[in-house]
Amino acid sequence: MLGYLFPGVQHLQNVHPLFVHFPIAFLVGAALFYLLAWVLRKDSLAIPAFWVLILGAISAAVTVATGLYAGEGVMIARSVRAHLLEHHEDLMITTLCLSVGLTIWAVVARPFPKKGRLIFMLVFLGLLAVMSLGADYGARMVYDYNAGGHACSQPVDFTK
Repeated sequence: MLGYLFPGVQHLQNVHPLFVHFPIAFLVGAALFYLLAWVLRKDSLAIPAFWVLILGAISAAVTVATGLYAGEGVMIARSVRAHLLEHHEDLMITTLCLSVGLTIWAVVARPFPKKGRLIFMLVFLGLLAVMSLGADYGARMVYDYNAGGHACSQPVDFTK
């Protein structure tokens, strides 16, 4: 059914690629809302930041889970696994831990800590840096080492 609605899905080795962009979008969006709330001194902007952070942590958990499940079966060379996949996994698990930690902090000091805002934002900045590096490792596996699989040989002319 999913392959009928989305024909590209049938070429995936696993479902992990369907989830990878959600934590990126949610966590970057939450950070921007928190930054605006802090800089503009509008705590009302912290409310959407809080909910988007929660969505980011949940989507990070789902994405890490699908990635760990997919990791064993992805068709890449051992050297690529050692140099890229293992680092990608470590960085994305760290991203998940940081997002859960920030979410817990935000729940306790709902929706945005009054004390320690600078530290909260610096940790968030660190999370974004770790996530970006981890995403780069993932992208390198897909685009440099074809971790997405050989759906077709290249180059291919576009057809319907």
